[in-house]
Amino acid sequence: MSHSELVIFLLPSILSLLLLFILVQRKQARFNLPPGNMGWPFLGETIGYLKPYSATSIGEFMEQHILRYGKIYKSNLFGEPTIVSADAGLNRFILQNEGRLFECSYPKSIGGILGKWSMLVLVGDMHRDMRIISLNFLSHARLRTHLLKEVEKQTLLVLSSWKENCTFSAQDEAKKFTFNLMAKHIMSLDPGKPETEQLKKEYVTFMKGVVSAPLNLPGTPYRKALKSRSIILKFIEQKMEERIAKTKGGVENLEDDDLLGWVLKHSNLSTEQILDLILSLLFAGHETSSVSIALAIYFLQACPGAIQQLKVSN
Repeated sequence: MSHSELVIFLLPSILSLLLLFILVQRKQARFNLPPGNMGWPFLGETIGYLKPYSATSIGEFMEQHILRYGKIYKSNLFGEPTIVSADAGLNRFILQNEGRLFECSYPKSIGGILGKWSMLVLVGDMHRDMRIISLNFLSHARLRTHLLKEVEKQTLLVLSSWKENCTFSAQDEAKKFTFNLMAKHIMSLDPGKPETEQLKKEYVTFMKGVVSAPLNLPGTPYRKALKSRSIILKFIEQKMEERIAKTKGGVENLEDDDLLGWVLKHSNLSTEQILDLILSLLFAGHETSSVSIALAIYFLQACPGAIQQLKVSN
């Protein structure tokens, strides 16, 4: 193929890309978007955004962008155009008007891992129905009779594993505690058992993919997370089938001491909906709680009065 033929062959593609670029620029100007950088095609600035940083800071990515563009800027994260806000006033306004002026949503890549029936992805009536099911399970009486006792049990279990004058990672211990608590509360899985440890292993792989670049290619954290999600859902479904089979066989009634039993007994959700609900609550309960506990331990050193109170209470 000659140079002239090659130019003629590529010209339509080049013109199409230029036209697309112009349309995007015009669309952005029409919506009066804040300043920023959209980064690379598809990936945008996701890789830079996901670089590790201290939990006590906002990270280098945010610091550089705020210095360059201000507290509100545009970007492309997880494959989607995004407006990033580090402005406390705007963030408060958004949270106060969620469900009215603003609708909570996640990038499609994250929704693909969590599942279309996940409470973190659903909006509107279906989100409300799923939330009601979870809140009904976590009634005040159940919190007192079941959850608080299990919290104390799992706490003592973690503390007993520490040797005198040993060094430990607060984050790792917090994750161990919250995972064991959630696994027990959701599916009555005992800590240390082979099936619980295997589930924890798959869950760690799953979590690494949720907070990774959405590249569904062999060897990427995202692809590994999708595989782990499939394994976790099969595990949960197996537990469901075992309980239903025992009930049909007249061996026992469905217990509702854990979330899985409660949902099977008190809801009309489909199997797919139950699987996504269980996985989303395992994800939400584990991640938020473990980070909060780790940060509480970190900042405790700056409050001698609180440390003294803890010593007195013990």
